[in-house]
Amino acid sequence: MFGVTWLLGLLRRRRARVVGAVIGVALAVALVGSLGAFFSASKARMTQQAARGVPVDWQVALSPNANVNQALIEIRKSAGVVTALPVSIGTTTHLQAVTSGSVQKTGPGKVLGIPSNYLATFPREVRPLVGKTSGVMLAQQAAANLQVGVGSTVTIGRPGLSAVKVVVDGVIDLPAADSLFQKVGAPPGTGPTAPPDNVVLLPLSMWHRLYDPVAKVQPSATQNQVHVDLSSALPADPGAAFANVIGRANNLNARLAGKGVVGDNLAAQLDSTRGDAIYAQLLFLFLGVPGVVLALLLTITVTGAGGDRRRREQGLMRLRGATSRQILRLAMAEAFFIAIAGCLLGLVGATVAGRVVFGTTGFGATTLQSIAWGVIAVAVGAGIALATILLPARSDARSLSVRSSQATTEPPKAPLWSRFYLDFVLLLAGGLVFWQSVKTGYQVVLAPEGIPSISVNYFTLAAPLLLWLGASLVSWRVASAVLTRGRRALGSAVRPLAGSMAFLVGASMSRQRRLLARGLVIIGLAASFAVSTAVFDATYRAQSVVDAQLTNGADVSVTTSASSGLSPQQVTAVSKVAGVSRVETMQHRFAYVGPDLQDLFGINPQTISAATPMSNAFFSNGSSARTLNTLASAPNGALFSEETVLDFQLHLGDTLRLRLQFAKDHQYHVVPFKYVGVVREFPTAPKDSFILANASYVSRMTGSSQPQTLLIKTNSSPPAVASSVRSVLGPTSGATVQDIVHQLNMTLSGLTSLDLSGLIKLELGFAALFAAAASGLVLALGFAERRRTFAITTALGASTRQLASFVWSEALFVSLGGIFFGALIGWGVSFILVKVLTGVFDPPPAHLFVPWLYLAAVIATAGIAVLVAGTRALHLDRRSSLTILRDL
Repeated sequence: MFGVTWLLGLLRRRRARVVGAVIGVALAVALVGSLGAFFSASKARMTQQAARGVPVDWQVALSPNANVNQALIEIRKSAGVVTALPVSIGTTTHLQAVTSGSVQKTGPGKVLGIPSNYLATFPREVRPLVGKTSGVMLAQQAAANLQVGVGSTVTIGRPGLSAVKVVVDGVIDLPAADSLFQKVGAPPGTGPTAPPDNVVLLPLSMWHRLYDPVAKVQPSATQNQVHVDLSSALPADPGAAFANVIGRANNLNARLAGKGVVGDNLAAQLDSTRGDAIYAQLLFLFLGVPGVVLALLLTITVTGAGGDRRRREQGLMRLRGATSRQILRLAMAEAFFIAIAGCLLGLVGATVAGRVVFGTTGFGATTLQSIAWGVIAVAVGAGIALATILLPARSDARSLSVRSSQATTEPPKAPLWSRFYLDFVLLLAGGLVFWQSVKTGYQVVLAPEGIPSISVNYFTLAAPLLLWLGASLVSWRVASAVLTRGRRALGSAVRPLAGSMAFLVGASMSRQRRLLARGLVIIGLAASFAVSTAVFDATYRAQSVVDAQLTNGADVSVTTSASSGLSPQQVTAVSKVAGVSRVETMQHRFAYVGPDLQDLFGINPQTISAATPMSNAFFSNGSSARTLNTLASAPNGALFSEETVLDFQLHLGDTLRLRLQFAKDHQYHVVPFKYVGVVREFPTAPKDSFILANASYVSRMTGSSQPQTLLIKTNSSPPAVASSVRSVLGPTSGATVQDIVHQLNMTLSGLTSLDLSGLIKLELGFAALFAAAASGLVLALGFAERRRTFAITTALGASTRQLASFVWSEALFVSLGGIFFGALIGWGVSFILVKVLTGVFDPPPAHLFVPWLYLAAVIATAGIAVLVAGTRALHLDRRSSLTILRDL
C-alpha cells in the first residue's frame, strides 16, 4: 500500500521525471517491435517473391537410357512437388523459310516438345506475342531472322535425317531462355552459355513423331527433361528455404540413381535472396540498434537528471527510519510502473507504426513470430527501466550515508574514460579496422564455396561502432572543455542574450558542465541517428536509379541480337515516337581477345551522355568526361575491363589485335585497337569483361554500321513510351523493349522486396521523435532539476528577462552544439555505412546524397521542442519563489 502511495506522490510531484522515463522506454519498445515486425515479415516476403520469380522450379535432365514414365512417377512422389511435366529438346541444324521469293536460312537452333498444359502450368516461361498459344510456335528472334509470321511454312533441319516442314501457328517470346536452355549438371565453375536465337516449340506428340527417329540415329541430338513446379510452402527465412530446397533436390538425385540430374532453379534464386536477407540483417543492425541504444541513453539521461534529488529523498527517508530494503522496494515499484507503462505505450506505438508504414498490425509473418518479437520488445523495455532506475537506486542505497546523500557538489575528478583517453583509443581502433578492411578488399557478406550458408564478416562492423562511440565521447570532452576553460568566451557568446549578466551566465553554465555536456551529447546522438539514416536512404535511392539506368541503359532501351541489328528506318521511326526526346545508337558486337570472347560496344563518346547519365564510378580514373574525351580523341581507341588488363598485362598505349566478325563474309578478322583506359561498368554491359570502342571505327572496319541497341531519353512516362516503341517496331522485329520503371522495380526487388522504403520511413520517423525527445526532455528535465537555483536567483531580485538569459543561453549551447556534433558524426557514420555495405550499391556511389528538406524538418522539430521546454521552464518559475523552495 505504501508503494502505491509513493507512486501517486511521484506522479503528482515528479511527473516530468516519470513521464520522461516512460517515453524513453516506450520509444525503445516501439522501435524494437516495429523493426521486428518489419524484419521477420519482410524475410518471409523475400522468400515468397523469390519463389514466384522462378518460371520452372526444377529442370530434371534425364539420362539417355532413362525411362521417362518411371522418372515421372519417382519425381511426383518427391516432397513438395505440385506438378511435373515431360519436356523434350532436340537440336536443329538450321531453320529455313521462303519469303517474297527469297530464301532465309538460320544457323543451328533448338526444337522443344511441350505438353498441351505446359503454358498454363509454367506461364512465365513462354510469353505469347502473335497467333495461337498451341501448335507450332516460333520464337520471336527466329521469326525475325526468317522474316516470317503466323501461317508461314518453316523447314526444320534434323541431324542425320531429312528436313521437315511445319506451319507456324504463333510467335512467342522466351523471357527465361537462359535458364530454359541451361546445361543441367554442368561442373561447378562452368561459365554460362548464350541461349539459342532460333527456337521452335512443338506439341509433344509432334516432337516425338519428328525426333524419335533422330534419337536412334544421333542420340546426342535429343534430350528428355521433366519440369517441376514445387509447393510455395517454404520456410520463411530465405537461407532456411534454400537449405530445404537443396536437401530435397539432393534426395531426388539419390533416388533417381543416375537416371537424372536436378537443375535447381529455385535454389539458385534463393541463393541470391539469402544474400539480400543478410544485407537486410545488416541494415537492421545499422539502422535499428543505434535507435535502441539512443532510447536507452535517453532513458538513462532522464532518470539520471533526477539522481541528486532521488538521493536527497533517500536521505530524508533514512532520517525517518526507512531501511535499505524498503527504499529498494520503492525504487522497484517505480521501475515496474515505468516498465509496464512504457511497454504498453510502446506496443501500441509499434502497432500503429506497423499499420501506417507496413499496412499490418502484427509483429511478424506468423503468430509465433509476432509473439516472439513482442516478447523481445517488452524484454528490452523492461530491461531499460530496471537498469536505469533500480540498479542506481540499489547502488545508492548500499553505498550512501545520510550525510553524503544530502551533498550536491560534483565529484572533482573527470570520468574514468576521460582520464584514460578512451575516446581517442576508440577512434584510432575504428580507423585502423576500417583502413584494414578497405585495404584488404573486405567482403561483409561471405558465401563459402560449396557450403549452403551465408555468414557475416562481423569484423567489418566494428569500424562504424567504434567510430560512433569514440566520436560521441569526443563531443563530450570538447563540450566539457569549452564549459570548463572557456568561461570568458562563453560570456562573450551569450552577451546578446544576457547583456550585463553575460559573465554570470557563463559562470553558471560552467558550473553545470556535466549536465550540459550530457545533454549536448544526447542531442548529438539523436541528430547523428537522423543524419546517418537520412543520408543512407537518399544515397541508396539515388544509386538505385543509377543501377537501374546501368542495367536498362536509359529511360527506355531497345536491344536486339548481334546478328540482326536495327535498320536506319527503324531508328528513325523510334525517334519520331511521342515522348522521345533523344535516341542514341550503340553497337553490340563480339570480339576475341586472344582465346577469350568478350562483348564489344561501339559508342559515340561525345553524345552518349545525352541519352544516359555517365557516372564517374563507371571508369577507373573517376572521371567519365575525361575518359570519354580520351576515347573520342583516339579513333582506334578502346576501353578494357580491369580483369582483361590484368589477365593480358596491358599498359596504356598498347595495341591489341582483336578479332571481329565482318559483314561481308560473317567471318572473324583481325582489327587493331589501342588501349586507352579502363571501364568498370557501362549501361547494358555485362558485369564481367567487355570492351568499349568508337562506333565509327567499328563500322568502318567491319563493314556494318547497324546498331543493336537504342538508348532512349524520354520527356514523358517511360512505360508509355516503351509501349509505343513496341508498337512501332512490331512483334517480329526481334527487338526487346524495356523501360526504367520496370527495371527499377527489378533492381529494388532484392533489399526492397523487404520494403526498404517502409523501413526508412519508420527510421526517419523515429529519428525525428528522438531528436524532439532528446532536445525537449533533456532540457526540460535539466531546467526542472535547477528550479531551486532559479528560485533563489529570483528571490535575490532577478527579473524574468534575466532569468530567461540563463535558460536560453543553456538551451542554445546544448541544442546548437548537439546538432553540430551530430551532423559530423552522422556524416561519418553514413560514409562508413555506405562503404561497409558496398554490396547494396552497384555501382558504388561517387558521393553521399543529403536530403536537406528532411534534415531541415528535423532541426525545426528539435527547435520547437527546445522552445517549448524553455518557455515551460520560465512559466513555472514565475510562481512565488517561496512556493518553489518549499516544494523542493
